[in-house]
Amino acid sequence: MSAVREGLPEGRYGRSADERADRKLKIVGSVLGIGLLGVVGWIGWDYVAGQSVSAEVIKFKVVSDTAVDVHLEVRKEASVTGVCTLSSQDKEHGEVGRADFTFAQDSKRVDEVVTLKTTSRATMIELIGCRPAGSAN
Repeated sequence: MSAVREGLPEGRYGRSADERADRKLKIVGSVLGIGLLGVVGWIGWDYVAGQSVSAEVIKFKVVSDTAVDVHLEVRKEASVTGVCTLSSQDKEHGEVGRADFTFAQDSKRVDEVVTLKTTSRATMIELIGCRPAGSAN
């Protein structure tokens, strides 16, 4: 009785084509994965590091048909003058006021109440954004 072999002897003729293809796919996948992680990390770092002035609307109070008092908390570098843009809307969502407010205090955190003038009664306030003074919108 003789035994019948079903394949080539292990290790005698090198790797099969499937093993070589699997290895190449693993290498390509690893390189692409590392590249993607690098890009995501770089974008995240740029976003966080690029935010030199930021703010948050704490609360607002409609004081009349033509004015709204807005309590802002601004975070910035102490040496930076920040400019924040606020917008107000009426009940039909039409813009009734927009203004830039400058924060030049030599402090990293500024709590201030500013008055936004409006053309009619406002029902909502939106912080459009903040930036260092002198930079483009």
